[in-house]
Amino acid sequence: MQKQTSLKHIKKPHAILTDIEGTTSSSSFFTEILFPYSRSRLGSYCMAHPDKTAAILSEVEAIEPSDPIATMERWIDENQKIAPLKTLQGMIWAEGFHEGTFKGHIYVDAQAAFRQWHADGIALYIFSSASIAAQKLLFGFSEAGDLTPILSGYFDTSTGSKREADSYRLIAETIGCRPAEVLFLSDTPSEVEAARSAGMAALHIDRVGGLADISTFEDIKISL
Repeated sequence: MQKQTSLKHIKKPHAILTDIEGTTSSSSFFTEILFPYSRSRLGSYCMAHPDKTAAILSEVEAIEPSDPIATMERWIDENQKIAPLKTLQGMIWAEGFHEGTFKGHIYVDAQAAFRQWHADGIALYIFSSASIAAQKLLFGFSEAGDLTPILSGYFDTSTGSKREADSYRLIAETIGCRPAEVLFLSDTPSEVEAARSAGMAALHIDRVGGLADISTFEDIKISL
């Protein structure tokens, strides 16, 4: 029997740090729209922008000494979170966002919570395997409009692994908070556990109602 989520009453944190895929945004938006879009354009984009992509291709070859385009296509198929791929994907996605090919999906409850939390004076930060540039595109060109003015900052895996407690300690230090003053939200249990190990409050979200602390941002009640 699946665990039923319930309201979580949280003492007002100084900051809220949140994952994106599966947390603020539908995983299908990535797997069905963004990933196929970038995969189909890897080769043509690199050919059209050799100066921008030469260093990225060299970094890929240093990781796996073979055809870098084929390597990255396989990484996308395997949903690998590898830095040079994420950087290049962000560059390719920028064209799609700016051309209006798609808009960033943000769950309605996440949109509402972000606006309310911002109004309540809580600083909002993002921690995702997507590059910081890609994060800004997602929230800047979202279905809800430009949400970047209510976001205080962004972190990607250049900070460290999302499954290592040290990454969360570093984020807290960077934003000027003690870990206990930060609430972290993610759909990935190992990330939640890492944040808790660092001293943060953390909630596991499962939007399909499985074993988790919450199933929607509406389940979070902040005590002001």
